[in-house]
Amino acid sequence: MNTNDGQSIELRIHQFIVKTFPMARKQGVGRDELWLQSGMIDSLGILDLVHFLEEEFPIKVSDEELLPENFQSLSAVVQFVESKSNGGGLSEPPATGVEGALS
Repeated sequence: MNTNDGQSIELRIHQFIVKTFPMARKQGVGRDELWLQSGMIDSLGILDLVHFLEEEFPIKVSDEELLPENFQSLSAVVQFVESKSNGGGLSEPPATGVEGALS
């Protein structure tokens, strides 16, 4: 996934948005267009987008990360995915009590 990461991430997300949301097909998708404010995507659409991101990229989106600023535009989503892909969301899970008990 490291070849042309930024461009391929943006392209894949853009293709999903255009394919999934009729208003995006009609109006086009600008990098910094505010999706929720323009009505292009609603809150249920954001959940569809999150599902796509988790399937398409090696990331997991936590409830705490479901913030409007992470999903408000194409550039925001690309930045979010890149930050998660560069270690923000790919770290080892925290140790559980079982592992501590075995020490």
